[in-house]
Amino acid sequence: MRYLLFDIGGTKTRIALSTGGKTFGEPKVIPTPKDFEKGILLFRDAALELSGGKKIEAVAGGIAGPIDREKTMLVNSPHISGWIRKPLKKELEKALGAQVYIENDAAMVGLGEAAFGKGKGKRVVVYMTVSTGVGGSRIVNGRIDESAMGFEPGHQIIDPTGSLCPDCKSVPGYLERYISGSAIERRYKKKAYEIFDPKVWEEEARLLAYGLNNTIVHWSPDIVILGGSVTRRIPLNRVRFHLRRIMKIFPKVPPVERAVLGDFGGLYGAMYFLKNLRKTAQDSFK
Repeated sequence: MRYLLFDIGGTKTRIALSTGGKTFGEPKVIPTPKDFEKGILLFRDAALELSGGKKIEAVAGGIAGPIDREKTMLVNSPHISGWIRKPLKKELEKALGAQVYIENDAAMVGLGEAAFGKGKGKRVVVYMTVSTGVGGSRIVNGRIDESAMGFEPGHQIIDPTGSLCPDCKSVPGYLERYISGSAIERRYKKKAYEIFDPKVWEEEARLLAYGLNNTIVHWSPDIVILGGSVTRRIPLNRVRFHLRRIMKIFPKVPPVERAVLGDFGGLYGAMYFLKNLRKTAQDSFK
């Protein structure tokens, strides 16, 4: 069985081929096209290159933003607006000649971390990513939890009046507008990886803790896993410190750990989905 795996992020797209569903080859990593039609051509060319022209049985992956209930297209995204409401599933199936399954990108990464990474063996796993934007997902017993419209913890309001972070200039205060890579660049006029001032990262740890508090009391996880390029700069010990200070209702804060699958967590999640959960997905649409 040849599976094509993908992860369409706000900045980069990753594509890989899995033969047998237990591992995958060297991924192709390229900038995410802003134009939808160019994106479809990219997938077609990558599939031909990775498979050597041989048939691909199924395709799965995530895309940055909420998707429609039928899981056929992206319905909103602040970072790849050219893909919104475009027939992603239909066009990929036409281009690749295979069944295609689409999920939110953070949901696929969360599934990968739950199956192969830091959440392995845990019943309820929360994955939060902070990179270009902020996303997250809830994984229960090795499956992406059910929802009506997906999960968007980056759009929770942590500061309705703007008093928590006056410099953020975001009212109402969505978490993503405070701690994402794009928000940090707007505020400090530098990319996150160019900032070394510990005071900046202490503030980001504090703001992230408010979002994690809300997510924990809503989703009640066994573990919280943090991924994304920006979280590599935020000191984890300070996130835990602020979270312990904020959290009042639960007697114990769940472990907060870093993701271990690096930039390819979404590919691991897509591979696990196709190998283990494809029948479940098919049954849900009957």
